Parts: sequence; structure tokens; C-alpha cells
Amino acid sequence: MIFKLTLFILITNLLFFSCKTNPPLQTVNHVDINRYMGKWYEIASFPQRFQKGCSCTTAEYELMPGNYVKVTNRCTRNGGVSEITGKAFVKKNSGNAWLKVQFFWPFKGDYLIIDLDSNYQYSVVGHPGRNYLWILSRQPVMNDSLYQEIEKRCREKGFDTEKLIRTSQI
Repeated sequence: MIFKLTLFILITNLLFFSCKTNPPLQTVNHVDINRYMGKWYEIASFPQRFQKGCSCTTAEYELMPGNYVKVTNRCTRNGGVSEITGKAFVKKNSGNAWLKVQFFWPFKGDYLIIDLDSNYQYSVVGHPGRNYLWILSRQPVMNDSLYQEIEKRCREKGFDTEKLIRTSQI
């Protein structure tokens, strides 16, 4: 019981202070969910423990009956393919730009589409606390000048882009 209470207090404080120090993170106005479906290549991200040792990282989205999105993340790790599948649920009144992603029940994480190419060729996904950031593309390689523009916009939104690591495609 004490462990659960301590964990609850810790999580509450982390959420409170991470949201308090940053202005609200703005999503894009609207996402055509059908156009967003398909395969995306990770171009860069903030390092995360669950992605340690990964290269050639992709995310694939598939709209499922029952109003959810099947999310399949894959990467090459230790000479093999590592894969995890989850579900994403669109947050009401978000213009389809804010999703709640669930890989392990009952935990859901925020997935905010904060930048999106008008032709759906790149996307930037962030978290309100600015502790997660992914730059995604429909192609495994992104033009460097485009990457620099996206990185600048992320910095303007309050992300510490010094933490961005380019994803190896080898």
C-alpha cells in the first residue's frame, strides 16, 4: 500500500511539474486519419530506454474496426527484428491529432501530432511534457535542409533538440 501511494505521488508530481513548466503543446489542426495510416520511418527521436540498440525503426498504423488504430513498431536489434504491437485511440475533439497509445494495459501514453506535411510525407510526434519526440517520414532518408527546418520548429515549441538522435538506417 505504501509503495502504491508513493508511486502515485511521484507520478502526480512529475505530471504536474512537467506540464507547469511548459506552455500547452499545440497539435496540428486536423489529421486525415486515413491518409496518416501506413508505414512511417523514424528519422530522429529522443533516446528512450525501450528503443535502446534499435536501428531501421518504423511505425505502421492500420485503422481497425472498432474505432482504434493498430500500431506496430519495428526495429532491427541484435541482428534480428524486434516488434511490438499496440492500439491507439483518437482523443475526442482533437481533430485526430491527439491519440492515446496503449502497448501495455492499462497504461496509455499521449501521442500528439505537432507538425505534419500537407502531403503526409513527414510527421512530428511529441508529448505534452516534451520528454518524447519523434520525427517520422514516409521515406527512410530525409533531406537535411528539411530536417533542419523541422528541428527549428520543434525547438520553438519548447523541445530540447540537442537530445535528438538521428536514427540509423543500417
